[in-house]
Amino acid sequence: MACDPRQPSGPAPWSGYGHTPEHSFVTAGTSPCMSEIDPDTLLPSPRMRDQACEGAVTQVHRGDRYAAEGDSFSIDGETFEIVDVRERKLGDMTDEDARREGARDLEHYREILDRAHDNFEWDDDSDVVMHRFEAQ
Repeated sequence: MACDPRQPSGPAPWSGYGHTPEHSFVTAGTSPCMSEIDPDTLLPSPRMRDQACEGAVTQVHRGDRYAAEGDSFSIDGETFEIVDVRERKLGDMTDEDARREGARDLEHYREILDRAHDNFEWDDDSDVVMHRFEAQ
């Protein structure tokens, strides 16, 4: 079976395709190129999961790749598909990115990160992975 052509070539940056760190699993009968992931992997707080269901959060940046394009997750019966996964630098983020993550603007997003992570220091050169998703 061929993989989705949107998938990056080469091995996934975690061990074993379809298995992301800690929480994901492959649903029986799905393509080996598309997995159902645990929503807690991408959206670690109940507030973020609620905001995704409301449409206020449509992407997240994380320090590692936790999904691939075509993967999906469900929250309270609503299914979301990962539609874009890209490596970026923290300094590449814009106000629009911050709004897609539920913040008012980039400054508010920085404040949220400061509160959420002990000893967080914004570094424009830090590598992050953007995961964008859509309700299906």
